[in-house]
Amino acid sequence: MYEDKTLVCKDCGAEFVFSAGEQEFYAERGFQNEPQRCKPCRDARKNAGKAPRELFTTTCAQCGKEAKVPFQPSNDRPVYCSECYAASKQQ
Repeated sequence: MYEDKTLVCKDCGAEFVFSAGEQEFYAERGFQNEPQRCKPCRDARKNAGKAPRELFTTTCAQCGKEAKVPFQPSNDRPVYCSECYAASKQQ
């Protein structure tokens, strides 16, 4: 029923494909208009008002490797790197 369409992004002018699956999704949701921006431009527009995430560097309490975390570590609780944290969650 639906066929892939090639559209032009109104921000950057690049061509992008509006796939048959995306068209079906739009129809199921009742959306009337086709997308006007490509995925990178939609993402950039969505994140334009957000402040960039600040990462803090610390040392993993288990293995001693450097770890980057999205919060200010305090000395009262251990902080783990992503590998050690995932391993502790599996136990």
